[in-house]
Amino acid sequence: MRKVQQKLSVARGERPAELLFKNARVVNVLSGEVHLTNVAVEDGRIVGFGEYKARKVINLRGAYLAPSLIDGHFHVESSMLTAGEFSRAVVPHGTGAVVIDPHEYANVLGLDGIRYVLESSKNLPVDFFIMLPSCVPATHLETAGACLTADDLKLMIGDERIAGVAELMNYPGVYLGMKSELAKIEAGKGKNIDGHAPGLRGKNLNAYALAGVRSDHESVDVDEAREKLRLGMHILLREGSTERNLSHLLPLINAHNSQNCSFATDDKLAGDLVNEGHIDHAVRVSIKGGVSPIAALQIATINTARHYRLQNLGAIAPRFWADFIVFDDLKNFRVRQTYKKGVLVAEDGKYLAKNPARVPLPRSTMNMKFKPHDFNAKARSGKIRVIEIIPNQIVTRQQIETPRVENGLVVSDTKRDILKMVVIERHHATGNVGVGFVHGFKLKRGALGSTVAHDAHNVVVVGTNDADILRVIQELEKRQGGQVAVVDGKVTAALALPVAGLVSDRPLAEVLRKIDGLNSAAHEMGCDLVAPFMTLSFLSLSPIPALKLTDQGLIDSAKLRKTSLFV
Repeated sequence: MRKVQQKLSVARGERPAELLFKNARVVNVLSGEVHLTNVAVEDGRIVGFGEYKARKVINLRGAYLAPSLIDGHFHVESSMLTAGEFSRAVVPHGTGAVVIDPHEYANVLGLDGIRYVLESSKNLPVDFFIMLPSCVPATHLETAGACLTADDLKLMIGDERIAGVAELMNYPGVYLGMKSELAKIEAGKGKNIDGHAPGLRGKNLNAYALAGVRSDHESVDVDEAREKLRLGMHILLREGSTERNLSHLLPLINAHNSQNCSFATDDKLAGDLVNEGHIDHAVRVSIKGGVSPIAALQIATINTARHYRLQNLGAIAPRFWADFIVFDDLKNFRVRQTYKKGVLVAEDGKYLAKNPARVPLPRSTMNMKFKPHDFNAKARSGKIRVIEIIPNQIVTRQQIETPRVENGLVVSDTKRDILKMVVIERHHATGNVGVGFVHGFKLKRGALGSTVAHDAHNVVVVGTNDADILRVIQELEKRQGGQVAVVDGKVTAALALPVAGLVSDRPLAEVLRKIDGLNSAAHEMGCDLVAPFMTLSFLSLSPIPALKLTDQGLIDSAKLRKTSLFV
């Protein structure tokens, strides 16, 4: 801490403070109470409560003052915004810090992707703490742009902004004691180890926790979350754009275990961040669901800071940074002002901070090799496996259906909502093309495509006909990554994502307009999904059950092995 003697002198009342937040109802997440006091701030830090003289007085007139909110697990790439534009979206909602896993950047760019995030997230009104991606690639069943080993993680683990090792997605590898996975846990020793274990229960979960995994954000029901909580795992209560698990998990929380829970969004679209909110939305959902306001704010602040060892964040007390939110109603929670180190950075929904100059964009990441006939699915006798979308979930089901066949090829069947899906490897020009079919998009015409396709982020397209599927792929290549909607050979909406094929380099307002345009185009084509492109992006996520499609073909995700289109 710099200027220690000066701060001590201010704390003792011997000299005036730089700032005094007067008449504040402090939500004290340390003592679990609300108390009326004044809060003195010097050089961006809280120095004391009580009567102080100050060079500047901010009279809150009885408004509530709480610590800024913290997201315990987020992939910033899922917002399709740069770190600076992401800050513009969430700071008005009271976010002061995020623990991020740049898993998507790393799967495309390797260590260079993590370095880009570290550099581009400096000097913003949100503190970014990075968990080092542990599964690049996520599995051997997809082709990513890079491969990170435990030795790679060791190169960066010592950075003060590195909070630990990110979600161990290869959970069978962990509980079976694979050397590669245990080495990644060892590389993060002394810092946090995040988990990722959807549906894992019983003795294998015991082994997973024993290996050193400290948290989990994949629980979708109370019994699963409670079992993990009993084993000492910190539960990240997830509420994203498609992964909406919070309401289902609220019955887990009580006065005796809430300190072992945090909020996380995991993946949330830019429009949802702006319109619905970020962690403030999770606080509102929790309060509405019966959690006490103070407990909800503890989950949103100090619990996360303590779990990830974020020094001097997450509470209002001497030594902590003066990262505050101001609001007027404890039960009807709406952030009115956000402060960063005592500086007002957002008020009444308006972002007031100045972002630093942008760092140079990373290299191009579009490198494909394919021919149109690669999209053909030759017919044979029998039924086919079809991916079934489950709305608002990243898990899928497997359907067995009779295919529609034309000229010896299996084709889309819009009447039964069975549409062709194509995944093309885009990193190394391997020529890998996966072809499958999906139920749930309800497109009546055209095709949708994206270079955001968890976790390897190859090109993924769903469509009613091969001509529009091909046009989508050509447009994505031309834009060096992005999301595109095509109908009858014409582009109806598009968003370029030149930053690793994942993120736009454009301002927040422009990105929001184009995302709205893409969603409107998809809906006009017949799709009724709330977030069609995010749903599409998860259909290649090979570690998540039950059936997925990667550049290597159809994947039985429950057994982590390839399977065939025909049964």
